[in-house]
Amino acid sequence: MEEQQNDDVKAPLEGYKNFAPPPVKTSLVWNRDLQFTGSTPQGYDIEFDSDGQWGCKPTEALLLSLAGCMAIDVVMILKKMRVRLAGFRMELTAERNPSPPQYFRAVEMVLHLEGRDIDPRKVDRAVALSHSTYCSVYNTLRKDMAVTVRTVIEDRDPDGDPA
Repeated sequence: MEEQQNDDVKAPLEGYKNFAPPPVKTSLVWNRDLQFTGSTPQGYDIEFDSDGQWGCKPTEALLLSLAGCMAIDVVMILKKMRVRLAGFRMELTAERNPSPPQYFRAVEMVLHLEGRDIDPRKVDRAVALSHSTYCSVYNTLRKDMAVTVRTVIEDRDPDGDPA
């Protein structure tokens, strides 16, 4: 039964991230003090500030990158599993090493999903696939970083119709 379920998940994911990405080229320019502007290849700018007053702190951007990468994977996988989502939100809480280097020692993620009849097993499978195979950011981070994921599922019709 479990083998059949794995095959049901694998088939719709054929082609998902199955290409060799080209090298990524970005740039970072010093503005003043400890403030910088990073530019993506697509032309998006990200403001960085060590104090977090004029832009985001690099460590916060890293957490958001982890959340964004995993969220893209999970939503894409759930859609391929024919899960009808009405909403998705993620909250992260991270614990850092107290002394330099102050890397992230632990991250707790809470995924809030809204939709009709969402199967928690499918959500767990999507998270597992993101971590094991697809999330580039997660797989770039330290292997000793403890990551826990909790899910909160709310039953809501994705088409806006009352239950």
